[in-house]
Amino acid sequence: MKEKHWKERLTQTLEPLLKEKDPRPHISAYHDMPYAIFWYPPKEELNLRAELLMLKTRLDAAGKEVLSISLAECMTKALEAEDLGTEALVEDERTVGLETTVETVHQVLAEYQPLDGLVAARIPDDADPEKHIVFATRAGALFPFYRTSSLLDQLMGKVHLPSILFYPGDLEEPAGLKFMGVLDAEHNYRARIF
Repeated sequence: MKEKHWKERLTQTLEPLLKEKDPRPHISAYHDMPYAIFWYPPKEELNLRAELLMLKTRLDAAGKEVLSISLAECMTKALEAEDLGTEALVEDERTVGLETTVETVHQVLAEYQPLDGLVAARIPDDADPEKHIVFATRAGALFPFYRTSSLLDQLMGKVHLPSILFYPGDLEEPAGLKFMGVLDAEHNYRARIF
């Protein structure tokens, strides 16, 4: 069977489920993980962003409200909180090397300014699972510092809204994902993959 194009999967498979009164049981089999992963080829990033704006408009018309969370913005906020802006990172890479700089960024996102906490903090306490949907976007900015499988594991039990992580990568059957199409495939995702 031929795999569906990402735009077809977005509009014909995922979108109808998000329009359900409570999308959570339709996108996930786990009550403590009401999220799913939508994978797309990394080269389609800009096209995906345009499609997500149109999808948001259609969901708004259906009575849903999309809460977009940019993982790139969350990462920038975490790094700036630790005085690691762009100039500091460039200097670190020059003086201690790329591998050490990557490990430093990972440590910031995993320990000092946990990415899952920054994501969860952007979700209003009074959000309604039957009205609100979270779109976690710009995951490619995390490459090569932080794997999204870690983020999803850490969010378990913290996110109660139907949520979709938009994942730039490749699908390796039956359920492996290669982040940015580069890293070895992770096969331990429990979230449903669209």
